[in-house]
Amino acid sequence: MSDEPIVNTISSDDRLWAALTYIFSPLIPIILLVLDDFKDRSYIRYHSIQALVVGVILAILVPIIAILTAGCGVILWLIMFYWAYKAYQGEWVEIPIVTSFVKNQDWV
Repeated sequence: MSDEPIVNTISSDDRLWAALTYIFSPLIPIILLVLDDFKDRSYIRYHSIQALVVGVILAILVPIIAILTAGCGVILWLIMFYWAYKAYQGEWVEIPIVTSFVKNQDWV
């Protein structure tokens, strides 16, 4: 069996919101996790929590890396667009270290 949550259907709205969580992290994930309509949907919750964790980490690390590498830290933000694309395609994105951390904390 897979570790992925079992979902009957993933609507196009769910996929859109999941993609937006990565693009506008950490703001959109916080909003979606507070709203009752979205926090109980497993696909949106899975991506929102991951995007929130990654967004906070990148908000701390990117300025430091950008200073040390003359602006190359911005490349890390481009990875978020790739994850957003994968989420929009309906895939359960597996982010190294972050996904296992989130699952171990029972957040998803």
